Amino acid sequence: MAIDVRRADPDRGWQIPVFLGVLGVLFAVPALGLASGWDAQLDLDASVADAAYRFSSDRPWFVDVLEVVAALFSTVGIAVVLALLLVWMLVRREGAVAAWIVVTGLVVLAGNPLLKLVFDRDRPFWVEPLHEIGGHSFPSGHASGSGMLFTVISLLTIISTGRGWKRRLLLTVWTLLALGVAASRVFLGVHYLSDVVAGLAIGSFAACVAWLLIVRGKGRLPSEQAIATGSGAHTSAVILNPSKVGDVAEFRAKVSQVAAAHGWNEPRWYETTVEDPGHGQTRAAIAAGVDLVVAAGGDGTVRAVCEEAARTGVAVGILPHGTGNLLARNLDIPVNTRDALDVVFGGQDRAIDLATFRTDGETDSVFLVMAGLGMDAMIMSGVNDELKKKVGFLAYFVSGMKALAFPRTKVTITIDDEEPVTFKARTVVVGNVGFLQGGIPLLPQAEIDDGMLDVVVVAPKRFLGWLAIVARVMTRRPTNDKRLSRLCGERVHIVAERTVPMQLDGDGVGEASEITAEVHQGVVLVRVPVDLAPVR
Repeated sequence: MAIDVRRADPDRGWQIPVFLGVLGVLFAVPALGLASGWDAQLDLDASVADAAYRFSSDRPWFVDVLEVVAALFSTVGIAVVLALLLVWMLVRREGAVAAWIVVTGLVVLAGNPLLKLVFDRDRPFWVEPLHEIGGHSFPSGHASGSGMLFTVISLLTIISTGRGWKRRLLLTVWTLLALGVAASRVFLGVHYLSDVVAGLAIGSFAACVAWLLIVRGKGRLPSEQAIATGSGAHTSAVILNPSKVGDVAEFRAKVSQVAAAHGWNEPRWYETTVEDPGHGQTRAAIAAGVDLVVAAGGDGTVRAVCEEAARTGVAVGILPHGTGNLLARNLDIPVNTRDALDVVFGGQDRAIDLATFRTDGETDSVFLVMAGLGMDAMIMSGVNDELKKKVGFLAYFVSGMKALAFPRTKVTITIDDEEPVTFKARTVVVGNVGFLQGGIPLLPQAEIDDGMLDVVVVAPKRFLGWLAIVARVMTRRPTNDKRLSRLCGERVHIVAERTVPMQLDGDGVGEASEITAEVHQGVVLVRVPVDLAPVR
């Protein structure tokens, strides 16, 4: 994912001053308490230091671990990590971020010794010290260094990742590591509790203030042409599937807030129904003259909105709320709602292909991701909706185990005007995109805007054949064999020897014995993340 420093801007203006205020208090209280000889603080420091010393002195192995931590997070160790981060930012040509890393490192690593001279606090005294060290105690150099380092790493994590559980997990890890380094100094018997609390606070405070002064507001912005859509009046409509959103009122408030932040007017709102999954609502929105139609729901809602918006010049924004969200994933649209909203209202338009799908001479349907017949369609049709609500995508695994016994079926495939080819297949997938959930490259050559449809024919005879197919898919081997074959063209005609289940973008659509899929290049405009890569 591209680096975008705007991701570090909070959703609410009060968050930064409150955070800096908390850090300021965490440094000021210990500093003032030390300067004034506050008995309560001194007593707490002494009791914590004594308890920590007794715990460590009884565990020599623990002291060895603390010694390693001390070496790793010394001034030299932290400087090495900062240097590596600096090189990374220079390679990415993120000049402002690189300057921030340099300034932050110099201020904290050089400024902490000066603070020690000001407060002139002796280190804890032990008859049998666990670790020999000289100098003053307040504030802890290791704590201030780790507070600064992990604040730097946390901000780099934020600007280089999207919102979601991965980011939260990483930020939790960095926070715990910073606290662990600080605690190690108390357990090693070389600092008091107030030393490390103040050290963490001042290190993190310096990094945050330097960010505000050097980096904030310096993010590369897309050109006006890249984000322009429709008439430029910045009017939008949201086609909402209420069954996919928990708290509709909260969701609407969040959408309105982000729209306003990006300079868009209050959206018009339309809700889908069981009878109309989004077609009529999209037509009404376009008739009202909006510049942007936002599909908030699963793949079915997205498909309905895109079908109606095709060839209108009105862009489609996607707020994925389904189980698969394959179109969003293949377009690098975040599945986290807050990040997806930034793409919807601040992204750029990309023209993508739409495919039509006709069965046994029936009226055309459309798909944006993949259409299939055979076993994969049986999996999609066999998913228990209640189970899907509880366990998400794992419900497809349960359905897949039941579908493994789906028999091979004779199919004849004609690509464009080429000679027909016959297979004994368990499943045939026609793809407008190439990747499944988890980034599995089922059709690695497929592109959503190349004006071509890619076809994969899966035909294992036995269970062991599936293992070979999995290996083929994951290693992206391009060769064809009896188990797995790939084809490509603008028009795909498939005739099966009997009726088989079918699916469009993950939704079962009944059974048929003959289908025709045809691609229509670049007829849908979809909002995608702005490419912020530096010009080389």
